[in-house]
Amino acid sequence: MKPPSDAISALLEGRHDDPFSLLGIFPGPEGSFARTWIPGADSVEAHDLSGASLGTLTRVDDAGLFEGIVSGDPQPVRYSAAGHGAEWSVTDPYSFGPILGPTDDYLMGEGTHLRLWDKMGAHLVEHQGATGTHFAVWAPNARRVSVVGNFNGWDGRRHVMRRRGGVGVWEIFLPDLNAGHAYKFEIVGSDGQLQPQKADPFAFAAELRPRTASLTTGPMTHEWQDKGHREHWASVDPRRVPISIYEVHAGSWDKDANGWFLSWDALADKLIPYVVEMGFTHIEFMPITEHPYDPSWGYQTTGLYAPSARFGDHEGFARFVDGAHQAGIGVLLDWVPAHFPMDAHGLIRFDGTALYEHDDPRLGYHPDWNTAIYNFGRREVSSYLVNNALFWAERYHLDGLRVDAVASMLYRDYSRKSDEWIPNEDGGRENWEAVEFLRATNRAVYREHPGIFTIAEESTSWPGVSSPAPAPGEREGGLGFGFKWNMGWMHDTLQYMAREPIHRQHHHGEITFGLVYAYSENFVLPLSHDEVVHGKGSILAKMPGDDWQKFANLRLYYAFMWGYPGKKLLFMGQEFAQREEWAEDRALDWHLRTSHAHEGVRSLVRDLNRLYREKPALHARDCEADGFEWLVGDDAANSVFAWLRKAPGEKPVAVIVNMTPIARAPYRVSLPHDGRWTEVMNSDAQEYWGSGLGNLGGVEAKDGAAWVTLPPLATIMLEYDG
Repeated sequence: MKPPSDAISALLEGRHDDPFSLLGIFPGPEGSFARTWIPGADSVEAHDLSGASLGTLTRVDDAGLFEGIVSGDPQPVRYSAAGHGAEWSVTDPYSFGPILGPTDDYLMGEGTHLRLWDKMGAHLVEHQGATGTHFAVWAPNARRVSVVGNFNGWDGRRHVMRRRGGVGVWEIFLPDLNAGHAYKFEIVGSDGQLQPQKADPFAFAAELRPRTASLTTGPMTHEWQDKGHREHWASVDPRRVPISIYEVHAGSWDKDANGWFLSWDALADKLIPYVVEMGFTHIEFMPITEHPYDPSWGYQTTGLYAPSARFGDHEGFARFVDGAHQAGIGVLLDWVPAHFPMDAHGLIRFDGTALYEHDDPRLGYHPDWNTAIYNFGRREVSSYLVNNALFWAERYHLDGLRVDAVASMLYRDYSRKSDEWIPNEDGGRENWEAVEFLRATNRAVYREHPGIFTIAEESTSWPGVSSPAPAPGEREGGLGFGFKWNMGWMHDTLQYMAREPIHRQHHHGEITFGLVYAYSENFVLPLSHDEVVHGKGSILAKMPGDDWQKFANLRLYYAFMWGYPGKKLLFMGQEFAQREEWAEDRALDWHLRTSHAHEGVRSLVRDLNRLYREKPALHARDCEADGFEWLVGDDAANSVFAWLRKAPGEKPVAVIVNMTPIARAPYRVSLPHDGRWTEVMNSDAQEYWGSGLGNLGGVEAKDGAAWVTLPPLATIMLEYDG
């Protein structure tokens, strides 16, 4: 049983890639043979897991190597060790068999495993009579992989892992190791070079920055109480129900008394009631996955499976989501599969090779963000990301994913000069590997989790972003998203609103053009964080005129937006007309709510959300052309727009917008039904800090038209009473 001395030297020096062949319990002619390495021990006695003695081992190397014959068949053992006046016990990880099985190997190798998060990473489990943590990591090109942490002095020689055949996965079970321990993986590349210690790609929790280790966790203890919420969303067509999204950066919505991040529980106590009061249907969090650098806003994530430690533990996030669901609010996650940062502890050159990324910078480097691009064509990488989407839906009951930077994934030449990219096999610029990955993600999410929906941030004219995805391997068809951000609407309307009203008559098409393509996709109208950073100013600051006109323009714009076809998204702070542009390192300017002007805007957004939810004409055909009809689309001279929002069997609502500071009374508007039309919204109402000009509750239509009072810089909505 005695191994060659060079094998023992390699083991003790951390060069041996298969310690399971040297350490543990082995059958032999005289009984079971045990060998263990316990640094610092002078004597070692073996016991079975019930405590019965199996025999005493002999020290054969001063470094702490012991071996000897023990009674019984090979089995997991626990050693009692003594040395230097101390006594301790250690359960031998090398006496346990593997946990992963051949089915896992097969599905991992095929890239079709849809529950990787149950197998990879660190899991507190019971195995062969012992409780401990099982570690598994994919590093196919590594010569040696060890798990290191505060439990073994970060010594890569101590817990070298077992390689699993051809799939490139390494695993080890560490008995007696429970939740709350910091760990990383120490990897020696195929060239023998020691890599920087790596955080776990599947870690469920991580240390608070600037520390970068992963943390072991136990099974989730939270008991979900949101069955009714999930069943409701599984029973509806999201295109035909009200969706009004409040986009939130969790780190700066508000701060605690010490200027620190609010915990998930504190956010639940403040944010959820506020969103309910405001009438939004969903909260969309900018990425809350673990990331090392605050000013990245979470878009350069190093922990796709871990809620950030900035806001407390991962159980807190589960409590937040459940609390939101019980209050009737959905929770969406801003998800970033397009790229990842090149921090040394992250995925970059994970096993000494370009494993998750492309080796060629023309494919694997993103010049806009100084990040690495996932190799979507590698089945294990695609599977890693698809599993992550499924993980958030299952583990944290998220209602949807807003997928960031989709355009950068679809085109090989995105933000690149002519010599900085490689065409596809057909000579084109399309990234078909990324297309198939996005389709696979959407197919899996919609199949496995009825009620969830996905949203693409996609800024080009790629066709069929929100059309169904075809079967795997087929090129023709959509990407399979539920919705797409309408970036053209955002750009054109903000450009129009920034113009002095006297000039708007010459740019009438910036408003009407959007209706040409409004139903080519299932659109969300986004006024997101991207429009209020990097010197762009706040939405209020974009509006022209003196302070009264700025607020009037903003109110008319919000009412115009809520009357326009498409789901709604508003970034935090814009609902009360934040004056300064957003900054991630400070809380919103909540003191502005003491101003009648700012609180007037907030009241307007609240009432718009209520109206949007209560009036099916305003939401039930957001994504279908039969829900819209122009009433006035050609009055450029007066900068007036009017249209009808409608749905089968519901009262129609006329939306009329006066884009100038000149009140127009009377103004003739064609209406499809004679009779009473009630004024259900007026952005110029005094309660919103407007002038109070309006239609005294409604108008009478006769012979297919009505004479209407149009307040200055205002949007009104009239609902048919018939």
